[in-house]
Amino acid sequence: MSKNVCMFVWNHFTNDARVLRECTSLAEAGYEVDLICIHDWKRCDLPKWEQRKEGFTVTRVNNRLPLLQKVFGAANRVKQFVINNMVIMLLFVLFTTFSLWKFPIITSFLLLAAILFSAKKVRTLTMRYYILMQMVKSGLKKNYDLYHSNDLNTLPQGWLCAKVFRKKKLIYDSHEVQTSRTGYNSKIYGVMEKFFIRFTDVMIMENHTRAKYAEDLYGFYPKVIHNYPFVAQPEESDKIDLHRILEIPQGEPILLYQGGIQTGRGLDKLIQAVPMFERGTVVFIGDGRIKSDLQKMVLELQLENKVKFIPKVPVNELLHYTKNAYLGFQILNNVCFNHYSASSNKLFEYMMSGVPVVACSFPEIQHVVEKEYTGICVDSHDPASIAEGVNYLLNRPEEREKMKENCFTARKNYNWENEKEIFLDIYKGLQ
Repeated sequence: MSKNVCMFVWNHFTNDARVLRECTSLAEAGYEVDLICIHDWKRCDLPKWEQRKEGFTVTRVNNRLPLLQKVFGAANRVKQFVINNMVIMLLFVLFTTFSLWKFPIITSFLLLAAILFSAKKVRTLTMRYYILMQMVKSGLKKNYDLYHSNDLNTLPQGWLCAKVFRKKKLIYDSHEVQTSRTGYNSKIYGVMEKFFIRFTDVMIMENHTRAKYAEDLYGFYPKVIHNYPFVAQPEESDKIDLHRILEIPQGEPILLYQGGIQTGRGLDKLIQAVPMFERGTVVFIGDGRIKSDLQKMVLELQLENKVKFIPKVPVNELLHYTKNAYLGFQILNNVCFNHYSASSNKLFEYMMSGVPVVACSFPEIQHVVEKEYTGICVDSHDPASIAEGVNYLLNRPEEREKMKENCFTARKNYNWENEKEIFLDIYKGLQ
């Protein structure tokens, strides 16, 4: 029986609910699990190594190399000098070319300029390679029986450890659709996945829509492990009072979005819809690249009293915040197949907390919401449609109450206690 598992994930492992569930389940089933992730040098409270109470260890590799920072700092200063003295530099190049007429010198100068002017990209690629090699080094320290790569950005690590240096089993757990997702527009990701996937023993995807997509690409149907949360009953706890924390009147409905504040999630449309809501305060829980843009938008629309932001909270406390909401939002936009096919954590976290949803009309999400009658589906690209869905629930408290009870009923099926048995069977099949 395979007992020692090395798992890779390309984040700091502070809010990754799926990876936490998988590691916990494996540890409970008797596996020795070591999770390798990335350290955050900005956070002195984040340990490089820890023994988790759930029964697995976490190793965080460095994401900062001081010497490299100094090198690229110097490169940026040279780059800035070139920019500030462009005329002088051009005259120097022309003089050198005219006087010496030596092409190697010109070629060397242009190469140096290219490196300097793309210093940010070079720095990013160098740091990614540095992190990757540290992960591989950590993954070879013990005699693991099985390697588990979460997403494409850790599949090379898994391949190197499991197939190049060791003859071991490799699981590829793809949380996203790697060939059609925001921020991953280069064709290189498709080429990489197609290459590495030939060496995997099992591929896992989040739902059947995505599994069918992978089958069309690669000719086989991956295993499916849904993003269902741990069983919980947060309604029995008064641990968190969002009304008090945010100074929202007790009778005011909280209209909640929780999760990453990223592009393509319909959050700009949500803010545009706020003036059309008959009542309620929108609360964002989370962080992300476009958070400052949304905050600026709120100021420009003078909605400071109707929209509140709080940072992301620990994953084990999140449901205690969620339960405060009158309704929750899952309004992805159809900007890529990854969004269109999603059935992400938050849909089921709302369900676990008894919070009806205003959701996008995409296949996986709509199927759950309409089958279980736990919310209402809208056109997530249209602020007016979002507002119509919100006002429908605000003006029909009896319907909203029925949806809340349906959430409590449905959570008996859509939870990790059921799903983990399928997950553990995958591991048993690799023995």
